[in-house]
Amino acid sequence: MKADDLLDSLEHIDPHLVNQADKPPEKKTTRRPLWMGLTAVAAAAAIVIGIVLWPGGSPLTGQAYALAVAEYPDTAPYPSEVNYLKADGDIDMDRWSAAYDAWRAERRARLNQPEGYDAGLEGYYLASLMQFLGGEGTENKVCSPLNIYFALGMLAELTDGGSRQQILDLLGQDSIDTLRTQARALWTANYCHDGAVTSILASSLWLNEDVPFNQSTLDTLAGTYYASSYQGEMGSAELDQALQTWLNDQTGGLLKEAAGQVSLDPETVLALATTVYYQGRWAQEFNPDNTAPDVFHSPDGDVTCDFMHSSASSTYYWGDRFSAVGKSVDYGGTLWMVLPDEGVSVDQLLADPEAQDFLLSNGEWENQKYLIVNLSMPKFDVSGQLDLVEGLKALGITDVFDPTVSDFTPMTTEVDEICVSQATHAARVAVDEEGITAAAFTAMAAGGSGMPPENEVDFTLDRPFLFVLTSAAGQPLFAGVVNQPE
Repeated sequence: MKADDLLDSLEHIDPHLVNQADKPPEKKTTRRPLWMGLTAVAAAAAIVIGIVLWPGGSPLTGQAYALAVAEYPDTAPYPSEVNYLKADGDIDMDRWSAAYDAWRAERRARLNQPEGYDAGLEGYYLASLMQFLGGEGTENKVCSPLNIYFALGMLAELTDGGSRQQILDLLGQDSIDTLRTQARALWTANYCHDGAVTSILASSLWLNEDVPFNQSTLDTLAGTYYASSYQGEMGSAELDQALQTWLNDQTGGLLKEAAGQVSLDPETVLALATTVYYQGRWAQEFNPDNTAPDVFHSPDGDVTCDFMHSSASSTYYWGDRFSAVGKSVDYGGTLWMVLPDEGVSVDQLLADPEAQDFLLSNGEWENQKYLIVNLSMPKFDVSGQLDLVEGLKALGITDVFDPTVSDFTPMTTEVDEICVSQATHAARVAVDEEGITAAAFTAMAAGGSGMPPENEVDFTLDRPFLFVLTSAAGQPLFAGVVNQPE
C-alpha cells in the first residue's frame, strides 16, 4: 500500500476533532516514552542478547572503548489545536492547516518505503507466531515479532559464516546488505513520535570494558538500527541497574518485574537490547457505561470479567474455521481479533493454512463484508515471558549457541569461543475502553463462521482468541493468545 493510501486509511475522523495530543520531547538518545493521555494504544518490546566467553576460551583483556551514539530522527509534531487558538477562542485555521499539512507530508515520507521492502518476512512472521504462540496450555501468550526481528538483525551484524547465514535464512534475506536495506526501511516506516501516535524503536549495546570491539561493526549498528553503546563492568550491580533502567525507560515501565530479572554475569562479552514502544488512540472508543460483567470460557473453566460493548459499521472477515474483526487506531494501525469457531482451538487455528494467511493479510482478505458489527470484547491484561533459546534453535538458528562453531569475528577478533547464553522475551498487552497498553522485551545473553447475515453480526470474544496489533505500516508489532482475560 502506498503512503497516500496509508494515511487516507488511517484518518478515521475529522482532524479538527482529534483530541489534544502531547508534544514529543526533545530528541535524545535514551528517553522515557510519554503516555498520550486519554484513549491510548501503547505497546513496547525489548530484546537483550548477551554473549559470553565460553569456559576455556581466550581470556578477557583490558582496553577502553569509545561509545557509538545513535541520533534519532526528528518527527514533525501533530498540531494540537490548543496551540493555534486566537484571542476570541476560535482556531486559527490557516496556521493550523499549514502545520497539519507539514505533519502529514513528513508522515507520508516515512511511510513511503520502496515497494516490497518487507518481502521475505512472511515466512519469518508465520514461523515465529507458530513457534512462540503455539502449543497446548492454559496460560496467555504474547510476543512482538517485529522486535525479535530487529534483535536478530543486530545479531546478524555481530556474526559471520554459518552463524550469520542461519539468521539470514530465517529472516528471508540472501545477504547482510539486503537485510540492512530492509531493516532501515522497516525502522523508518515503524518509527514515529509525533503526538498523534507513538512508535518508538530503540536499540543499545552493553560492552564489557575489558574487551576490544570492532568500531566499524558498532558504527553499522548505530547507523542501521540506531543502536547506542554503553560500557561498564560486567557482573556489577551498577551495570545491571543501568540496563534494567534502560529497559524500563524504553518500555514505559510496563515490564518492571521482568526487566528486574535481567542481569549479566562477569563473563558476558556483550549484550544487545532492542525495544519498541507503541502508543495511539482508538478511532472509536468503547463507552464505559456499556461495560458489564459476563462469562469468559477459559481453558481452566468459566470466569466472570468485564466485557466492553460497541455497535458500529465495520468490516467482518471469515474463513472456514474462524471469524475476525479489526479495531482501528487513529493514524496508527489496527488491533485484529481472530476468534476460532466453536470446537476449534487456538492451537489448531495457528496450524490452519487459511488462518495463517489471514494473520499475515492485514485485512486484505477475500471473505469480508461491511456491516454492523456488535462487538463484545473482554477487558484484558495479558503478559508473558519466553525463553527464546529453544524456539530459535527450532527455527534453525543454532550456531550462535554453540561456542565450537559460532563466529563472532565481526564483533571482536580478540576473544574466541563465545556464544549466546541467554535469550529472553517478555511482553504485555492490556486493553480497556480507552485503548491498549502493551509492552514486551526480549533478552538474550551470551554468555469459520461462514458468510454473516445481510446487515448485522454479533462478534463475541467469550472464549480463547488470537490477536495481532499491526502498525500503520502493516507489520505485526504484537501478537498473542488470550486464554485468561485477567
